[in-house]
Amino acid sequence: MPEIIDAKTAASMVKENDRLMVGGFLAVGAPENLIDALVEKGTKNLHMICICTDYIDRGNGKLITARQVKSLQVSHIGTNKNTQAQFTEGSLKIEFNPQGTLSERIRIGGAGIGGFLSPVGLGTILEQEKEVVEVDGQKFFLERPIKADIAIIRAKKADRFGNLVYSKTARNANPVMAPSAKITIVEVDEIVENGELDPEAIVTSGIFVDYLVQHKE
Repeated sequence: MPEIIDAKTAASMVKENDRLMVGGFLAVGAPENLIDALVEKGTKNLHMICICTDYIDRGNGKLITARQVKSLQVSHIGTNKNTQAQFTEGSLKIEFNPQGTLSERIRIGGAGIGGFLSPVGLGTILEQEKEVVEVDGQKFFLERPIKADIAIIRAKKADRFGNLVYSKTARNANPVMAPSAKITIVEVDEIVENGELDPEAIVTSGIFVDYLVQHKE
């Protein structure tokens, strides 16, 4: 069963230069307490993997604002002017991915799959950067898996086995990130006893969860 810890303890597990997956999309489903604890700890030179960099003062954008991130694999940065400014000045490296491609790269990282073929981006400058594979006369990019040292994600409920239930669109990137990191830490609104969750509502199996953190407003 996963260990229940506080946000400060969880933040201490994240080390400089770690690859960090952060769940949420425009701060919806973001592990806010864990992000705040990381900002307070001040760990720098992180490589962050996320759908977007949220806002300058909400979600994972707080890590950008605090200049704790050196590089990103991301889909969207348009709502965070600090991400744009740091990218423009050259202090932040960014690898842009279409959102579906990014999610699938993360998913196969957890599934142990070596890659998948996608036509998205063909005919653009990406052809100079990515490996192109031809199948039955059609070209595809070979998209490789993305993994992380630590994933910090958010769920609505967890039982003590670590099985997770999400709230509506807060599912976004959280379920695909859970299996794709060496350590997965889940900030959860409510922890219930084993057997209290409807098995049909469980999205993420507890086998992928290492630590639980009780969310505090």
